[in-house]
Amino acid sequence: MRNDYRATVRACFTGYVVQAVINNFAPLLFVTWQTEFSIPLSQITLLITVNFLTQLCVDLFGALFADKLGYRVCVVAAHVFSAAGLASLSFLPDVLPPFAGVLAAVIVCAVGSGLIEVLVSPITEACPTPNKAAAMSLLHSFYCWGQMGVAALSTLFFVLAGRGNWRFLALLWALIPAVNTFVFTRVPLPTLLPEGEKSMAIGALFKNKTFLLFVLMMLCAGASELAVSQWASAFAETGLGVSKTAGDLAGPMLFALFMGVSRLFYGKKGASLPLEKSMAASGALCVGAYLLTSLSPSPALSLAGCALTGLSVGIMWPGVFSLASKRLPRGGTAMFALLALAGDLGCAAGPTLVGGIADAAGGDLKSAIAASVVFPLVLTAAAVAVKPKKS
Repeated sequence: MRNDYRATVRACFTGYVVQAVINNFAPLLFVTWQTEFSIPLSQITLLITVNFLTQLCVDLFGALFADKLGYRVCVVAAHVFSAAGLASLSFLPDVLPPFAGVLAAVIVCAVGSGLIEVLVSPITEACPTPNKAAAMSLLHSFYCWGQMGVAALSTLFFVLAGRGNWRFLALLWALIPAVNTFVFTRVPLPTLLPEGEKSMAIGALFKNKTFLLFVLMMLCAGASELAVSQWASAFAETGLGVSKTAGDLAGPMLFALFMGVSRLFYGKKGASLPLEKSMAASGALCVGAYLLTSLSPSPALSLAGCALTGLSVGIMWPGVFSLASKRLPRGGTAMFALLALAGDLGCAAGPTLVGGIADAAGGDLKSAIAASVVFPLVLTAAAVAVKPKKS
């Protein structure tokens, strides 16, 4: 890779850390908000749903306008929204009615996160890297390291400063997108398609059966990943009876560690592994992990199931991006945006299904996770249906 694009790739890596902060900091506070603000589980579930539905709307916006506005304008705006949303989380719940304040901050964060998802992958894909699939998997591994950092550093902060000072921690996390905003104003940004070549129109994409199969896979990938990770802390704390600190470490941190290891491994060894078969194997492993998490009578085995879920979902999201880019090289930014939209729809559907079933079952998260096994089952079937590309 040419030296002048290394800073661009590093900024993209940091962009996924920002997205990890946005998607995983708030879930660490779910139990805290329930206690401090008397927010019921149904409204906590609504926060997750609104977060990803907002990102879904932003994905659609990106599909329609990102190429017209330009990568730089959009990616800088993404980080401005991300920083503003995290910072506003520190004061809006005290200025507005608590739930309305949290919800408003979540929406602003989601706008930034959605734009990051639309733009960072195609920017990385456009950089002159020797192995595109490996680079994509390595890029998405930084989401996992960010998720781990959020869990570990937030837990350390809560131990040292107390859970009641979470507002100050939100301001500290806002510094990362604030700094990366400046970086993206300076680094070179490549274009996804060669000069003079046009990308496929949105209508043409939806008429393509292969693209529709990738949309289904991305929806299931998002649902498979977030159905467990968004509830991992609350599941460990309330469903397994461990402490807040142990819940944050044993739940989301273990999940993120194993997901990151999976993506890092594929980033290093992906060139020698058939992606289609790897995706199908990941889906099958995810089914087993869901069942272990939800059906095991042992808290230790349930936590092991959470970790195994992280390992199994690792290559799903970046894998679909890589497959789509390889099969539909003229898909352009719109293809990445629409796939991100499908993924975010899954990210909303998975945790929402878990929260809804748990609420109806009197807070039983185990039963809810068991019902969500439908998502990795469908992804496995779709991955098997993708025929390896003939060389």
